[in-house]
Amino acid sequence: MLLRRIFILIIAVIVVSWIVSPPLMLASQDEVIIAADPAGQDSRVPEPYIPRGQGENCVEDTDFMRREHMDMLKHQRDETMLKGIRREQYSLRECINCHAVTGPDELPVTATNPDHFCRSCHDYAAVKIDCFQCHASRPDIEITNDVAARSALGGAG
Repeated sequence: MLLRRIFILIIAVIVVSWIVSPPLMLASQDEVIIAADPAGQDSRVPEPYIPRGQGENCVEDTDFMRREHMDMLKHQRDETMLKGIRREQYSLRECINCHAVTGPDELPVTATNPDHFCRSCHDYAAVKIDCFQCHASRPDIEITNDVAARSALGGAG
């Protein structure tokens, strides 16, 4: 009976400590771990740098895109895969074309690079991106005779 009371007391202390100071979110080694900040105080975690797209404006308002982009991409996927309807306005390809970030070699970086547009927020929020397991993570670029460009694109030197 005494052991049961001690066990309940330990569990109560753990629960109360989590309420007062929530634990860190868990993430894989590739993702950023973010500390919860319930008091709204300055956090030691820097805000993500979000590169600006190349067009005049996005297909929707910035705040809307931040909240709804995943639902829009899933809807576009369903329209394309299930109904055969292809619309360029909300296609992942158009997002990648507009929001491509170039690396030091002046070529667009892939999603494996932390500077990739999608990774800037997804790493900050510790959200895994699985789009690029099937889709290209950078725009189509013209392959030149430049050996360095072909090598960077994964081609033979």
